[in-house]
Amino acid sequence: MSHYRCAGIGFLFLFVIFIALQAQADTASILQPNPQAVAEVEAGTCTTASAAWWGFDPGDATDCLQNAIDSKAAKLIVPYMGSPWIIRPVTLRSNLEIYFEPGVKIHAKKEAFKGKGDSLFSAVNCEHIILTGYGAQLRMNKADYQSSDYEKAEWRMCLDFMGCSHIRIEGLALENSGGDGIYLGATEKQPWCAAVTIRDVLCRNHHRQGISVISAVDLLIENCAFTGTQGTAPEAGIDLEPNNANEKMTNVIVRNCTMANNDGAGILVYLKHMRKTTEPVSILFENCHIRSGRDQGIAVGAIGDDGPDGWIEFRNCTVENTQSGGTFVYDKSATAAEVRFVNCKWNNVVPEDKQGTPLLITLMRESITKKHGGIVFEECVVFDPCDRPVLKTEEDQGEKGALDIRGRILRRGPGEARSNISPESTGCTLKVIPL
Repeated sequence: MSHYRCAGIGFLFLFVIFIALQAQADTASILQPNPQAVAEVEAGTCTTASAAWWGFDPGDATDCLQNAIDSKAAKLIVPYMGSPWIIRPVTLRSNLEIYFEPGVKIHAKKEAFKGKGDSLFSAVNCEHIILTGYGAQLRMNKADYQSSDYEKAEWRMCLDFMGCSHIRIEGLALENSGGDGIYLGATEKQPWCAAVTIRDVLCRNHHRQGISVISAVDLLIENCAFTGTQGTAPEAGIDLEPNNANEKMTNVIVRNCTMANNDGAGILVYLKHMRKTTEPVSILFENCHIRSGRDQGIAVGAIGDDGPDGWIEFRNCTVENTQSGGTFVYDKSATAAEVRFVNCKWNNVVPEDKQGTPLLITLMRESITKKHGGIVFEECVVFDPCDRPVLKTEEDQGEKGALDIRGRILRRGPGEARSNISPESTGCTLKVIPL
């Protein structure tokens, strides 16, 4: 072997050692306080920062993390520290990307969050926020908030966004809040959240909802799971529920999501506060799987005679093994936004030992609507172990009979394939066909 070749190999060996040492030094640097790096962030010469540069207190890391967020860093890395980041409420800002390393745990501090609206992370009238954390966990202490040591409330969220735009949340596991896993709300400045993407997120064991959408424009929720909600009504997996007529549900898409084992409905759409003056709604649930809840699989309610125009569509969704029914549409005006079920399937959605029907359409309050209906079923299927109608309409108040219930439902099960639509109904052309 020539002298030059030996020298080349030696140089390469030293270079590899240098790179390895440099990588080790870089790894250490993101785990330790680094005043020099903090100064570079504040000077604007460093745009990506480690939250640990501001320090890490395993007993209470709130100030470290809040100072890091309040810095000028465009991207903030929250590194794995071997123990959780224990925090009190933290406030986000605009133009911020936070990357939670795999294995990172953000835990709510015990005996904190005494305020009724104290949330783990919150943002008001902010824009351009990205939270990414595949393999990371944000956890609160739901059982504590449900105890007598805390004032009763339902607004202690994991992630609380109000009047925010251009938000992206990916990969996080959100658990055990005293309210919702995620809340998308309104402010006076902007009565909706806009351009929001929530992807690959788990919302588990929350007090009120897996996610509450109060007002949204251009919202995409996909590949998420909303499970185990239990605490205070509505206890849904996901709840779309505006508070005022000037709020919006425009281009809202929920796709490839699972709602399971919730005490309330897997999906709840409740539009009581919207009016004809509200921008028409456009809501799509596509390829969603709702299972094993204690209530209805899907509930749509309170779309009144003065309610919004537009449409709500459930496409290629499956509901199975729920305890109180497959779908419940109530107080839904025949003249307001159309509700459509396209290629949806229901299986064993009312236990054999319970009274009920897989699909129930009810008028309960004539103060909301006097004539209910405006519901379409396109090539849907009901698998029912009992001999009973697949669909029933009923009126406790208002005018007798439904209007414009149409489409086709295939049924597999014992007995005759049939529905039970009030005899006073008009314009109802629904066909139920044996499968």
